[in-house]
Parts: sequence; structure tokens; C-alpha cells
Amino acid sequence: MESSFSYPGLAELVAGRKVAVAVSGGADSLLSMVLLKESGAEVIAVHGCFLGNEKSAEAVSGLELRCAELGIDLHVVDFKAEFDKFVIDPFIQSYLDGNTPNPCALCNPKIKFGVLYAAAQSFGAELIGTGHYVRIADHPEYGRMIARGADVGKDQSYFLSLVPRESVLNALFPLGGHSKDETYAQLEKRGLKIPLPSESQEICFVPDDDYRKFLMDRDVKLPGPGNVVLSNGEKIGRHQGLWRYTQGQRKGLGIAWKEPLYVIEKDLKKNVLVLGTKTELGASGCVADGMNFLVDFDKWPETVYIQTRYRQRSMPSKAKLEGNSMVFEFAEQNSKPTPGQILAVYTEDGAVLGGGIIREAL
Repeated sequence: MESSFSYPGLAELVAGRKVAVAVSGGADSLLSMVLLKESGAEVIAVHGCFLGNEKSAEAVSGLELRCAELGIDLHVVDFKAEFDKFVIDPFIQSYLDGNTPNPCALCNPKIKFGVLYAAAQSFGAELIGTGHYVRIADHPEYGRMIARGADVGKDQSYFLSLVPRESVLNALFPLGGHSKDETYAQLEKRGLKIPLPSESQEICFVPDDDYRKFLMDRDVKLPGPGNVVLSNGEKIGRHQGLWRYTQGQRKGLGIAWKEPLYVIEKDLKKNVLVLGTKTELGASGCVADGMNFLVDFDKWPETVYIQTRYRQRSMPSKAKLEGNSMVFEFAEQNSKPTPGQILAVYTEDGAVLGGGIIREAL
């Protein structure tokens, strides 16, 4: 579909303004900082220390060198307490509540566009730039908004759907029109060494992406074993704690059956894991809470396109507001969305209307 919005140029957005770039030590934020400086912005760099480990120290050391080479002031701020409060603690609680959280999507509004942006403002910056692969768009009806990045395989707009509108309006994403390969090529062209050349793991605070071990190592009381049943109530085994399983999971269930089984429900009250066949994974819709509106709901088109997990193809749906929740009716049967995951809402041509957290499938 031909897009109804346009993409303003970077120089147009930054003219005469002071911009703080959230730098992690990776390739994406490094190039974003360089592109913003080359576009005429007065640039400072802000690095948030969230974990206080060796990797963080390596990032700071490398960033100090790069920023000195580029003539850019670097501010290093300790956000470990805030990161624990706004990201790690809710991550743990979500598992205890029987959900499957998406900590990266929570980190963006609370940390990068929350406390880090507030720190940037205290340093005199008006705008914040990041290395996300999304674009700023101007729409004739909706105004300024964020839209999918040009590189479909790298687009990160899903993870920004919970960022408040005010923060989005003060954000810059220099890599929105780039591919990842172009990012590396541009840094190589400029002779800039990446402080942390390896790609970050899926969840930065979970070693080896093993969330089960991470939870067991924390000082929290995890729910214990219980029954595994089929959807008709037939008992077929025992589970080792509902927090170990996620909706739609097939592997690692430890149940031998005549056909493949999937997790279709987790009954926390009864501590029961419900399994079923693939045909039982279908859903006609879902409910999302904590909606963040990047465009007022009364301006949404009749048909919206929703994405309930990263890299999923968006699906047409109808949306209606019920109190503080949003109910989505899928245009056709789809796999059950996972409670705790992010639901991002788009226009047909890829602009982000808002986002929420999935409560249940319908």
C-alpha cells in the first residue's frame, strides 16, 4: 500500500537543537550519534549503567574513547536502582502471575525514554536520539508519529509502542531508513571502532537467556509442581511449576502423547497446566490492558493491524475500548496471543497507533 505519510529529513528535525543520544556501546547507537552530529545537531552522549558488570565497564571505556575522538561530551549515569524497580522486578512478578513478559518493551518507556531522557534534559538536551530501527513520520491527519523502519527484518517499532506520545515527539531515530549491514558499512567507512562489537543477547540482564535459572537464583518464592491435564480435564502428568511454561509451548513439556501437545492455558488458582492439540491454539481475538495511545482512539481507522509478538506479520482487526482495556477482534482465526506480551497497533501502511499488554486471548 502507498504510504499516506512523509518522512522528514534528519537535518530538518535537529536544526539548532541540542540532542542527547542514548549510547549503549553497540554499533546502532554509535552510528546514530555520528549521523546526528553530521546533520548539524549539538550532540551529547548519555550512557546508562543498568547492571554494573564487566560488559558495562567495557562499554564505558570504549565510549569514552569514541566520544573523545568525535568531540562529544559523554555523561555516564547510574540507573541500576531504577532498572531493578521498573524492569527486573516487574519481569519477575509477571512470571509469578503466570504471564510471559517482554522486558525490552517495558525498558523503553520507563528507562530509555523515562529516567534516561529526564537525565538528558537536566544536561540541557531538548531531544533524545537512539539506535532503534524505526522512522519518524508526518501524517496529514495524525500528525507526527513513529512508523516501521525501512528494513523489515530489523524494524523495532513493536518495542516502542508503549513509549508515551510526548516522548515520541521528542525522539530521533537516525537509522530508520537503514539496514543493519549499512550501519556496519557506515561505521567502517568512518573508521570508527565499536566499543561492544557483539550483538546484545535477547534479555540483557538474563545470563545465556536462561530465564528459568535467573528466576531460581533470585530470592523469590516460585510456585511448585501441579497437575497437567488435557482440555477435557483428563490428568496426564505433572508439571514443575507454571512459571516454567509459556502459552503455545510444545518442546520441553515432558509428556509423551499420541500427538503433539501444546500449552493452551495456565490455571493459577488450581495450579494446573492445560495442554491441547494445535487446533486448540486458535483465538478469535484478545484483550489488552495498559493501552498507550500514540494517536487518539477516536481517530483510529475502522480496521487496524495488530502485532502480538516480535517478527509476527501484523493482522487486521477491529478494536473497541471497554473501560481501561481494549478488545481486539481478529479478521480471521489466529494463534492465541500470549498474556504478558506486547500488542502493538498499526495503520495498514505501518504507522504506530499505540500499544498495550495482552491480558487474555478470546
